[in-house]
Amino acid sequence: MFDVFGEFDSAEEINQTALGLRNEKDMDGLLTLCRENGLDPEDAKDFMDGCFDELANDLMAALGKIQVESDDLEPKDIMEDWIGYIKLRCMEDGTMAKAVRRKGKSIKGCIAKIVRWSFEHSYDVDDDIRKMADINAKCKMGIPGMGQSKKIITEYYLN
Repeated sequence: MFDVFGEFDSAEEINQTALGLRNEKDMDGLLTLCRENGLDPEDAKDFMDGCFDELANDLMAALGKIQVESDDLEPKDIMEDWIGYIKLRCMEDGTMAKAVRRKGKSIKGCIAKIVRWSFEHSYDVDDDIRKMADINAKCKMGIPGMGQSKKIITEYYLN
């Protein structure tokens, strides 16, 4: 996932590396940097041409990392919703965007916290519901609602 440049801790680190690549006129390296960090290759071209001083701001860096991690994870169903909540939190709060970009924080780590919460808060499904669903075995549920998911996400990234 972060095979060439490694995992960056901030947009500032990405921008420092990008500036070095621009100074070396290394367009291939800049495109690799963009690919590894989920940044738009068109921005690399504009950055190389000197159209702007930074390749990424905090929000772009966070959303890019989320995209790269999502592509690796290939989430489905409720996990896609949880990732949507992470993106939303980044758009709502610049501190959250910076936190998502930090080394050691990941979608998988965040989802692990949500799954752990789900396991610890599971409850038996009502017998009538099980019968209506044509399920004869006892079963449990524990999926957090949107509010609880956002709380877990925020605590994971900001702590």
